[in-house]
Amino acid sequence: MPIRRLREFLDSHGVKYFVVSHSPAYTAQEIAAAAHVPGKELAKTVMVNIAGKMAMVVLPASRQLDFERLRRVSATREVELASEEEFAGLFPECEIGAMPPFGNLYGMEVYVSEELEDDDEIAFNAGAHTELLRLDYEDYKKLVHPKVARLSLGL
Repeated sequence: MPIRRLREFLDSHGVKYFVVSHSPAYTAQEIAAAAHVPGKELAKTVMVNIAGKMAMVVLPASRQLDFERLRRVSATREVELASEEEFAGLFPECEIGAMPPFGNLYGMEVYVSEELEDDDEIAFNAGAHTELLRLDYEDYKKLVHPKVARLSLGL
C-alpha cells in the first residue's frame, strides 16, 4: 500500500483522516471528478526545483502555479518546474505524480497556496492514482510547517 508511510506518520501524531478510494485518475481535475471532490478543495502537488533543490508546491487542483510569485517567496530567480525524471526516485513508495504533499517526510520544503487555508479540510493524492486522503487542514499545517503564500495565477 503506497500510503503506509504517510498513514504511520499521521497515526503517530494522533491525526484523524479518511482514505477515499476512486477509479484510476491522473489529472487533478479527473481525480476531483472520480472522488466527487470539488476541484478547488482538492490539493495537487507540483514539484519544482528551487536553486538546485527539490521542493513541493501545493495548490488547489483548479489553479496553476505563478512562478514569479514563487520566485519572490523563495527569494531566488532559480525556480523551474521539475521533470518526472528529476523526482521519480524521491518517492519510491508512490506512483509517479501521486505523491502526497508531505515534503517533510522526504526532506524538502513545502509551499502552500493561501487559498487552501479557506477550507477546513484538505484532500490530496495518497501515493496512488486510486486513493485520496482527507484530513483537517490545521492538522496538515501543524505537521508539515509549509510556507503559505499567494502562489496561484490570477489572484
